[in-house]
Amino acid sequence: MNFRKYLVLAGIIFFGSIGDSLLSHGMKQVGSISLDHLGSVVFSVLNPWIAVGILFLLGFFATYMTALSWADLTYVLPATAFGYVFIAVIARFLLHEHISPVRWLGIVLITAGVGFVAGGPESSSTKKTGGTESALSTAGTRP
Repeated sequence: MNFRKYLVLAGIIFFGSIGDSLLSHGMKQVGSISLDHLGSVVFSVLNPWIAVGILFLLGFFATYMTALSWADLTYVLPATAFGYVFIAVIARFLLHEHISPVRWLGIVLITAGVGFVAGGPESSSTKKTGGTESALSTAGTRP
């Protein structure tokens, strides 16, 4: 895996963690909303913290789609699990949330599992030729 691919994975972690944290901060300011009152949902998007959080999450989706274009979902999703640690640190020190020891243990276990996945290949044995062949399009065919 080259340096650009590591940057894409870091972008997923960065944009997702910051976006989620900004949304959390904004929603704490807005308060409780309900889908029964669509106006409150629309109004909450006008909160600057939520609006910027949405922009960061758009960056997350762009980098996530980029990673999925060259690697399997079973590689990308676990490889970005370090974001759980990043979110926990942000939540604890910037949002002043209490994180119980059990949650910290869960975060450590998830992050440790990344080591098992990161050692494997980034894509399956199915080769993409010209962007037309995929595991779905070749399912059930014989070589």
